[in-house]
Amino acid sequence: MNRVLITGGAGFIGSRLALKLRDRNHFVTVLDNLLPQVHTSRPEQSALYRSIEGGVRFMRGDVTDRSRLLEALRDQDVVVHFAAETGTGQSMYEIERYCRVNMGGTALLLDLLANTSHAVQRVVVASSRAIYGEGKYLSVERGAVYPQHRSPADMSRGDFEVKYPGCSQPLTVAATDEDSVIHPSSVYGVTKHTQEQLVMSVCPALGIAPVAFRYQNVYGPGQSLSNPYTGILSIFCNLIMSRKPINVFEDGLESRDFVYVDDAVDATILGIESPQAANGIFNVGSGQSVNVLTVARTLAKHLGIAVPIEVSGNFRIGDVRHNYACLRKINTLLGFSPVYSFEAGVALLCAWASAAGSADSGYEASLAEMRGKGLLK
Repeated sequence: MNRVLITGGAGFIGSRLALKLRDRNHFVTVLDNLLPQVHTSRPEQSALYRSIEGGVRFMRGDVTDRSRLLEALRDQDVVVHFAAETGTGQSMYEIERYCRVNMGGTALLLDLLANTSHAVQRVVVASSRAIYGEGKYLSVERGAVYPQHRSPADMSRGDFEVKYPGCSQPLTVAATDEDSVIHPSSVYGVTKHTQEQLVMSVCPALGIAPVAFRYQNVYGPGQSLSNPYTGILSIFCNLIMSRKPINVFEDGLESRDFVYVDDAVDATILGIESPQAANGIFNVGSGQSVNVLTVARTLAKHLGIAVPIEVSGNFRIGDVRHNYACLRKINTLLGFSPVYSFEAGVALLCAWASAAGSADSGYEASLAEMRGKGLLK
């Protein structure tokens, strides 16, 4: 049995992890500030918050609060560091906030581990696929290449595919492995990379084993339907249940790796419990890509609601075209393989969302805000 602190542990992944660790006889402490953007203005009614009741010690507090974080660290064996701001688009104009929470909170955590007495032996940090930017592609002329960010001028003309200098033939997207080039295209991605680097650099010097998980797009029951900056599956779910049309950006063929939340939780538990995870950096995903148009149609099918699906050609500055994970490393070293297919996971998400009902997410307002700042074209 370990004593495990989960920062941000009342959130989507953290709350499910807390309960599963509890059931595995770990003693779990959750530190969470119950941010209204995630938990609404009445967090006591939040499903995420309520889900961790029973057998889990809860502390309300912010990861940037030195005294509160120090209190939470007392007598812990393992820290799972989930606390972070997570909106890719929002990060492009709330820059100070994202850097303060994501980078500053991680720096404070490590500062306390370096300068106070504690029992922590392992730190698991939530990194992100966002650190890869466009990820890995294959070129007929050059082999493996890592394209830079796409040109707004090209995308304005409806040309959404990535390009690489010296490559005349179209590039083919490949599974992005952990040795791929790191070049994030958003402030969020920059902060996640910094979090990862801080943990992987500082912890070994302190005699603490670090583990970093680069999560792909995690989805499933319990994901906030009211947060307009969360993943597209919950956003689209909410729009469909509200009988509103779906605006699919670009040409709808941009793709992502969607990993079911229970698979992400199981991978994280391996990071806590497995000796082989120590000092490792691992992708966590499904290893499959699904385009956004397919996402919208699959959700509508499982919800049983027909709404207009409009491919608009709009695009967001900082979005990537394609990205999916290579899982060879995590499978070989930790024995992890995802259990849930996209179809099975979406069916479970839709059944939960139908029972929960639609929520007022402010999604349209968030898009208007991005347009006003020139980040949505």
